[in-house]
Amino acid sequence: MNAPIDPLSKLPDVGTTIFTVMSALAAEQKALNLSQGFPDFDGPPALLDRVEAHMRDGRNQYPPMAGVESLRQAIAEKVENLYGLKCRADDEVTVTAGATEALFCAIAAVVHPGDEVIVLDPAYDSYDPVIRLQGGMAVHVPLSTPSFSIDWQRIADAITPRTRLLILNSPHNPTGMVMQDHDIEALSELCSEHDLYLIGDEVYEHMVFDQGKHLSLCAYADLYARSFVISSFGKTYHVTGWKVGYCVAPPRLTLEFRRIHQYVTFTVNTPVQLGIADFLQQHPEHHRELPAFYQRKRDLFCQLLEPSRFSLVPSQGTYFQLLGYSQITAEADDALARRWTCEQGIASIPISVFYQNPQDCDHLALRFCFAKDDATLAQAAEILCRL
Repeated sequence: MNAPIDPLSKLPDVGTTIFTVMSALAAEQKALNLSQGFPDFDGPPALLDRVEAHMRDGRNQYPPMAGVESLRQAIAEKVENLYGLKCRADDEVTVTAGATEALFCAIAAVVHPGDEVIVLDPAYDSYDPVIRLQGGMAVHVPLSTPSFSIDWQRIADAITPRTRLLILNSPHNPTGMVMQDHDIEALSELCSEHDLYLIGDEVYEHMVFDQGKHLSLCAYADLYARSFVISSFGKTYHVTGWKVGYCVAPPRLTLEFRRIHQYVTFTVNTPVQLGIADFLQQHPEHHRELPAFYQRKRDLFCQLLEPSRFSLVPSQGTYFQLLGYSQITAEADDALARRWTCEQGIASIPISVFYQNPQDCDHLALRFCFAKDDATLAQAAEILCRL
């Protein structure tokens, strides 16, 4: 009998994601899990009812590859209402199996062997591996600490003749940074000088606080013409386990995007798409009221932490809050996150894992998810205030 043949790995340095690791550790230790970004409350009852109704109505077979028509049309109407973009449901909107699949397809659609892609550290962990799987190279440009603002000169300096794509994430995971008008102006100027594609990772688009505004790439004709704009119903409707997202892009980019998408997941489950379409059309107030909903939770969490030794600047967006711990310990954040999960019963995410080189992270902070019920936030704050 021949010995098993080990495959030659395309990602030999990639292990299990920190989100999986910390959630598993939290479950093992029976700790409060403020690490992985999911709510501990359910989606809107009216949404759950619509999905169940479509299931019981026999709408359980394959939908169209690009997504059911009613959902793509509802997305197109939402994008026009929010950002003024009149995109066509038929050839500019694609429903995906979560935003992570959309990111994979968008990167794969335009990145070829030898291409360079600029990502901003700290960066969501799926960008770099997907770029490498296409034979490209991720060029990591750090955000400016402690504000985590974008240094546009550093981006300009990183561009070479091989630069193909720039990935932007706003509101930003893990820092909560939100792009401002001056960022859009700088981006437009950069794109006028360089032939770049853009990915707008906008999955937290409805979580911008303090009367701030989400500046979607959809809202700017010159930027949208070169963009894949990606969002997530899982984040918006508190149903992350459903894994339903979408990508809005100009027809020529959507064509290439769908060439990849059809061989990755082909399509997304039918009754959930139909239920989301119904809810999106019948209850647009949900996403319009979401900023206030999550700002209340952010404010509660920050207020409860006032007696603690942590330093914090309230998050501008997302449902994550960074807590600086330099007044408590100088311990490395990855070791500290694991130790506090085991010893203190509270799980978080170290932000150094979002850097290409964790040692480049010069900010001693942990990321906590505040998409939790108030009792959980109060219990978490009680633990943290003892540290």
